[in-house]
Amino acid sequence: MKRDSRLSGVLHVLLHMAEHQTPMTSEQLARAMQTNPVVIRRILGGLRDAGFVHSEKGHGGGWTIARDLSAITMRDVYDAIGRPRLMAMGNRSEAPGCLVEQAVNAALDSGFREAEALLLDRFADVTLAQLSADFHARMAERSHLAQEHSHG
Repeated sequence: MKRDSRLSGVLHVLLHMAEHQTPMTSEQLARAMQTNPVVIRRILGGLRDAGFVHSEKGHGGGWTIARDLSAITMRDVYDAIGRPRLMAMGNRSEAPGCLVEQAVNAALDSGFREAEALLLDRFADVTLAQLSADFHARMAERSHLAQEHSHG
């Protein structure tokens, strides 16, 4: 089964936007994401409707983040992109006549609900500001390691 990578992609786009002081065009973001500008516009259109990004038309226009990064959580973004399925696994049959399969489904459904609740709670605890800080820490570490190797 193909994985749904929309949340990862949208978070990636938002963090690229956060690194720019000026609006970014759909074309610029599409190059960064190695995708089509139409895909970027579709994604960002939904985020605009949720109030997370803003767009300006014309020369010098493009997309900008409309809120402080500390005010946007991964859960907010997940909700804004339509709450894609979190679990790839599912029941063999949703309405089985077999009592054994009903017992199996009940146990699986309970586990899936608990796992999804934990994951969504975690998403709600992580802000885009935290993701940005992690990115900057990784950049600083890479720069530090590069300097060590060039002097060693």
